[in-house]
Amino acid sequence: MKYYFNLKITMDEFLPYYQGRVHSIIVFTDQGLKVEFPAMHLRSYVSTDGIKGRFCLQTQNNKFMSLDKIS
Repeated sequence: MKYYFNLKITMDEFLPYYQGRVHSIIVFTDQGLKVEFPAMHLRSYVSTDGIKGRFCLQTQNNKFMSLDKIS
């Protein structure tokens, strides 16, 4: 299953996730679904401004497969 969503998180907001104090993140997809996935998968997308962009989360049998930034 593919889920598309936009994300905008400042560096300060993401810090607890980056430090491992918070382990998962919840987003609302374009379809209005609430989806939770491990926050560690966002680490490669962190810049000095935080995280901003459009993403595609892929799952199979409700298990994380991949997370790609598409814009």
